[in-house]
Amino acid sequence: MQKHRSYCSQLFLLLVLFIISLYVEPISGKKGNGLIEVDVGVILDADDHMVGKVSQTCISMALEDFYALNQNHSTRIVLHKRNSKGDVVKAASAAIDLLKNVQVQAILGPQRSLEAEFVIDIGNKMQVPIISQATSPSLSPVNNPYFIRGAQNGSSQVESLTAIVQAFGWREVVLIYEDTNYGRGVVPFLTNSFLGINTQVKYQSVLSLSASDHHILDELNKLMTLQTRVFVVHMLPFLASRFFTKVKQAKMMNTGYAWIITDGLTSLLDSMDPTVINSMQGVIGVTPYVPKTSQLKNFKVRWKKKFRQENPDEDIFEMNVFGLWAYDSVTALAMAVGRSGIGASKFKKLVAKENLTDLAAIGISEMGPRLLQSLQNIEFNGLSGKFHLLNGQLQPSSFQIVNVIGKGGREIGFWTRKYGISKNLRLPISKKYSTNKDDLGAIIWPGESIVVPKGWEMLIGEAKLRVGIPVKTRFKELVSVRRDPQTNAVIATGFCIDLFKEVMDHYLPYVVPYEFLPFETPDGKSAGSYNDLVYQIFLGKYDAVVGDVTILSNRSRFVDFTLPYMEAGVAMIVPFEDDDKKNAWIFMKPLKMDLWFTTGFFFVFTGFVVWIVEHRVNEEFRGPPGKQVGMIFWFSFSTLVFAHKEKLTSNLSRFVVIVWVFVVLVLTSSYTASLTSMLTVQKLKPSITDIRVLIQRKEYVGYPDGSFIEGLLNNKAFDTSKLKNYSTLEQFDEALSKGSKNGGVAAIFLGVPHIKLFLSNPKYCAKYTMVGPIFNTAGLAFAFPKGSRLLPDVSKEILNVTGQDVMTRIKEKWLGEGATCAEQDGAKVISDSLTLDSFKGLFIVAAVASFSALILFLSIFLYENWDTLASHESSIREKLIAMAKTFREEKDNSFNASKRKPATGEGMAVPATPTANCPQSPATSDSQLAEWIFSHDERLSTTETSTPIHETIEIVESSEER
Repeated sequence: MQKHRSYCSQLFLLLVLFIISLYVEPISGKKGNGLIEVDVGVILDADDHMVGKVSQTCISMALEDFYALNQNHSTRIVLHKRNSKGDVVKAASAAIDLLKNVQVQAILGPQRSLEAEFVIDIGNKMQVPIISQATSPSLSPVNNPYFIRGAQNGSSQVESLTAIVQAFGWREVVLIYEDTNYGRGVVPFLTNSFLGINTQVKYQSVLSLSASDHHILDELNKLMTLQTRVFVVHMLPFLASRFFTKVKQAKMMNTGYAWIITDGLTSLLDSMDPTVINSMQGVIGVTPYVPKTSQLKNFKVRWKKKFRQENPDEDIFEMNVFGLWAYDSVTALAMAVGRSGIGASKFKKLVAKENLTDLAAIGISEMGPRLLQSLQNIEFNGLSGKFHLLNGQLQPSSFQIVNVIGKGGREIGFWTRKYGISKNLRLPISKKYSTNKDDLGAIIWPGESIVVPKGWEMLIGEAKLRVGIPVKTRFKELVSVRRDPQTNAVIATGFCIDLFKEVMDHYLPYVVPYEFLPFETPDGKSAGSYNDLVYQIFLGKYDAVVGDVTILSNRSRFVDFTLPYMEAGVAMIVPFEDDDKKNAWIFMKPLKMDLWFTTGFFFVFTGFVVWIVEHRVNEEFRGPPGKQVGMIFWFSFSTLVFAHKEKLTSNLSRFVVIVWVFVVLVLTSSYTASLTSMLTVQKLKPSITDIRVLIQRKEYVGYPDGSFIEGLLNNKAFDTSKLKNYSTLEQFDEALSKGSKNGGVAAIFLGVPHIKLFLSNPKYCAKYTMVGPIFNTAGLAFAFPKGSRLLPDVSKEILNVTGQDVMTRIKEKWLGEGATCAEQDGAKVISDSLTLDSFKGLFIVAAVASFSALILFLSIFLYENWDTLASHESSIREKLIAMAKTFREEKDNSFNASKRKPATGEGMAVPATPTANCPQSPATSDSQLAEWIFSHDERLSTTETSTPIHETIEIVESSEER
């Protein structure tokens, strides 16, 4: 009976378990329809209506949507939700509970960085992937292999924030952040990025989440004592709501302030209380850009409906990017589960040991590594845009820049890693990276102002900008200081002063009060050199120095200079050379030596070409060798004065001479003009043209008193005893007039702008001239303290003034007389010697003409004597000798004979044709005999045994008698 009872109880237990199995699905394993269930934990702050509740609805909808579109998947994710209530301990306890009691294969959340840090550590030990939207850069998938960040890293927004600060030219910012992992994580990245654009983080304000309103006000009052007016706020809505309410109360949302918020706050603006939004009017923020697709639009409609059903008590609810990331993260997890082929496996128990902790007793997940591998690199187009997990990190997208106006954020532009700031995302391929504020839409700043905040301001009661200026300057056109006789007020004038006033009063976008303070002693004398004046900035006596101050490296160690407003350098003032100092060889100076040599060569070459062409056909170019060489030189140089009397018979030589005569005409005309110019302006030549001559001659030289030029001269190896300083322009004139040998100086070294002013004086411009620059300097500029916030703006406005008509007006007012003296004394132009480069074309034409005639003549000569060259019986030497003899002979004997034939007259008869040895044959006619005689004229005239011509004629006459 007892046995029967036991059997019945077992049947009853089986029946109860069967009935339960009909209504309750197993935690994991296979369902009745063959689907594999995969347990996944969800840890969210269900009390957080901005992120937690929004994400919770998105997660459940993501699974519904995914499996509705992928019904053929053999796996199904089963969610096990836990509420962390924003507490770190509860989040960690929830994770242990899910791993120990449910043995989940993955965990979604938590979303706060501090909570996620503990859960991620547990996941690493249990080899369970943790998919979280924690954005703190301190949590890295590199250091936590089982951490999958389903949101953009907080550091990815740093470049967009930096681009905004750079666009408006702010040089100082204040960082305000909450004292959490989320707040502290981005600060190092922001600081380094701002340093990259020369923007200094002036102060860092850290606020605790539990900070009281009184503490927040105290911190704001401290920030108000700073001159910086640009604040970058990095905190979540919980603290930001109270913070900005107090900012409004402290009147720090007025005109002149600039507030920038990070993406964690900007992304949740639509879910914040309207009273908080009202206190944030004019704030600029960045948020990850989410494409506005039809899929997203339909989802928002469905989400609102479901969210109302699940949270009927919530009054404020709007979709945000964290909810979209949660939706896409679940989609990615479902895809990874399907790809990995994960089964109903549980945790692998560790080897039993004593004193095992709770985590060690649970074991490690068998499917975790496979699921992690499928999750780490996954890509698809989700609701948040392109959802690309690469090595466990969601890749960043573009950022949207918004301006808080009205009830929320208004889009004013975008930032992309490739193109920087732009008004839209449809950009041309050729567009370059931009940080131009004009690429943003219209911005309403705090205080409903449309004027860009300058980023800092002078504090109430702060002294004016103290501007030091030199006194007793030599050039009143640059800087002049005097005092009002009645009020003793400082009156500063001059080019440098007017330029500074123009920049500060009319071009700077903000007002900076300033006053001029002369650098003088109590008795009104100069208190020191320009180096001493600049050094007063480093000592804190002045906030700026304005004057004809030169940028020098040693001065740059103590101050910063603006961009130069005038080019500079150091040159010499030297007297003009005395007219009595004539040069005996001045006739050689009009032409450079290379031109002299080239001209001489062409004289000889042209004469040689003419001789070659005329030698065989022109008796005047024949004769003994000495005569022929002389003819070559005589004929070519006679063309210099067009005195050549030799008649040319060849057209080739005539062509060469015509071209050469034209060349000679140009050369002689240029030479005459240059020589005339040199003779008339010789007295205006500088007496010294090289600084090395001064050093070699050990001449005395001068420099202005209190100038940096003394150091330059010492570096140039000038003897210190040869250096003299002078204070006034009259002293400059007196010293130069005396000269080095009479107690004066041979030259005075001065800045180029000062020399131009000195020479603009009619008293000096006719006596002296400038040589140089000898030394180069960066130019004249204004000096400010190191790191001055005014420096970049003043430099920028100097460039603006330089490109405007106002700069021309100021120059004409103070420096306009600089060109007058030079224009009136036009004879100061010094004539230079003529160079070969000026006549290259002429010589090329002459060379082509001569070579062409020579080549043509030689071609004709060789053609006429080709038989001699083509002979195979003679050697090369014999051929050359024969050709030389042929060249020496006259070309046309009959022509020359007709010229030499005497007129027929009484007592003169023409001999008959001679025989080979003697022309005494009776059969020889008179014409033949004469031809024979004249053809042998040269031989007869040079042979001692030959018979004179008159004797030959007598012989002929006697033969006729016989």
